[in-house]
Amino acid sequence: MRKSLVALLGTVVVCLALNISVARADQKEDAVKMVKEAAAFYKANGLEKALDALNDPKGPFVKGALYVFAFDANGILLANATAPDKVGQNLLEVPDSKGKKFRKEIVELAKKEGTGWVDYTILNPKNKTEEQKTSYVEMAGELILGCGIYKK
Repeated sequence: MRKSLVALLGTVVVCLALNISVARADQKEDAVKMVKEAAAFYKANGLEKALDALNDPKGPFVKGALYVFAFDANGILLANATAPDKVGQNLLEVPDSKGKKFRKEIVELAKKEGTGWVDYTILNPKNKTEEQKTSYVEMAGELILGCGIYKK
């Protein structure tokens, strides 16, 4: 009986872990998809319309906890529907809570590699706790577009 219970508990733990990793994989795919859609929108509609759409909290580039942000090549935040007070600011040297200058890493990665993922720690506005986050970033013309997911 005890062995069966331990085996069942082990199976439940493995299933939960698999569900979490599948959920993260799905979120990563969604983040990449949203960035690629934003890049296509920018290419088709130009900078002004793209920034208007990216800065619209009810626009096409905000879906639940996911949203696309945009920087220029100098680290100036051009779009973030969830933090309009930071738009227009150069955030290149502003670190996360652990001291990592992740925005600088985002800009450098996009300029050097074109695409990639950057990990950092940030305050989750929904639960007010610091969490690990990763953002997919991509160079799209003069914009550096990104979309982040919490790693929990």
